[in-house]
Order: sequence, then structure tokens, then C-alpha cells
Amino acid sequence: MADECRRQGFELERRIFELDIKCSSHRAEKQDDDYLQNASSILEKLKSYYRQGGEGHNLSKVLQDYTQVILDITFYEENKLVDQEFPEDCSPFKIQQLLQDLTEPEILAGKLAPAQEVQSVLGLELLECLYWRRGALLYMYCHTLHQRKQWIKKNKDTFLKCIQEGVRYLMRMLQVRNSVKLNDGVVLHDTTTAGFLSEGIFSDTHLLTMMYIGEMCFWAVKYEDCSADSMDRTEDRLQFRDIGTQILNKYVLACEGPLHGQGWNTENAKEILSILQ
Repeated sequence: MADECRRQGFELERRIFELDIKCSSHRAEKQDDDYLQNASSILEKLKSYYRQGGEGHNLSKVLQDYTQVILDITFYEENKLVDQEFPEDCSPFKIQQLLQDLTEPEILAGKLAPAQEVQSVLGLELLECLYWRRGALLYMYCHTLHQRKQWIKKNKDTFLKCIQEGVRYLMRMLQVRNSVKLNDGVVLHDTTTAGFLSEGIFSDTHLLTMMYIGEMCFWAVKYEDCSADSMDRTEDRLQFRDIGTQILNKYVLACEGPLHGQGWNTENAKEILSILQ
């Protein structure tokens, strides 16, 4: 076990120096990018840490800094794909690489600190962000593919697989912070806040996640068919209609209730609900 942890530690060190090379390459393209500048600054600290023999920092802090570097660099790479409108020839490979990069911190945390829960090593916000970014990337990709009708006709299974994977990531994001149970000794004087927390709504990003899930479920229901190939995998498929209905009902209740008048539009959500129901 000790040898395996040591090996994983060397792997983390190797990845940090690899990321430094990648970050420098990206900065040559866009020197003033804020995310790359932040990643570069953190990488300098991490490289200095290893040059000093790995002394003076705890593992959790190193992994959190490493995770932030991953988030910053992949954000730059994602934006390039979005700006290019996900080119058909290279997007599948690049998306899988991004998903792999955004999964790596969670895997390393599990291997390097096996006695601790991943969320306690990385922290709730970073873990949420890792799931959110993977799910949002697949949402944006599927949103683009949704407009390529001819492509979907030829690649329906690939499209549905991307939707399913994206919905799973976004649902995991919503589950990172367990909904606050109001009977567990939690005292909240603001009933609106209490209602949000009890439903697992902790930020605007959580609301946006709900809308993304609803839209992706709608696309899945629209393009799912009853072919033999699809039926073979029924047990693996998410219940898109049920998930979309549940999530969007919660979204509409929040936006037309406590958040009424704060800029959250429910027209699209209601239109999707009328179809899903």
C-alpha cells in the first residue's frame, strides 16, 4: 500500500510538470487569459513545493491546488471548443480528454487518501465544480448536436449516450451537498433560505443545473426509440421522462415562488414539462 501511494505521489508530481508545459503552450496563444494566469501562478507554487522535497504542505491542500489548475486549464480548452462550435472531426476526442482530466482529481484523491472521503479531501465546492463542469460540457456539446439533425439520424446512440452521461454528472453535482434536513437541529430564521436548502438548491448554479437536466431529458425523450438496440440497454438507461419532470417542477416552483421577479424564466421549462408529462 505504501509503495502504491508513493507511486501515485510521483504520478501527481509528473502531472503537475506536464500541466505546466500545457499551460505555457496555451498562454503563448492567449497571454492575458485570466484562467491561464491563475493556473500558472498555482503551478509555480506546486513546482516549488516539489523542488523543496514536498515539505510544508498537507496532501489535501496540494490536491485542491492541483484541482484548481485542472479547472482553469480545461475551462480555457472548453471555451475554444465552444467558440469553434464543436468541430465534428475532433470534438469527440477532445471532449473525452477533457472529461478524463476533470475526473482525475477525484481518482487521485481516492488513491492518495484512501482513508478519507473524497469530498473531505477536495472540499465540497471543488467536487461540485468537477461534476458541474463535466455535465455542463456535455450539455453544451449536446445542445450543438441537437441542431445537427442529419448527424443525429446517423449517430443517435452516440447522442443519447452523451445525454445520459451528462445528466448523470449534473445529478451527482446536485447530490454533493446532501439537502439540509430541517429537523436535524438546523435553525434557519429565513424560511425562503430554509426552503431552498431543504430542496438542495444552494446557488444559481444549482438552478441552472436543473434547467440543463430538464433540457437534456427532453432531448433524450424526443430521440429515444424502441429499436432492439435501445431495448437491450433499457436497464442501463436513465428514466429521462421521470427525472426531467421531477427536476423541472422543482425549478418552476423555485423560480415562480421565492425567486419571482429575479430574472429566472420558466417558459421553456413549462413547455418541456407539458411534453414530458
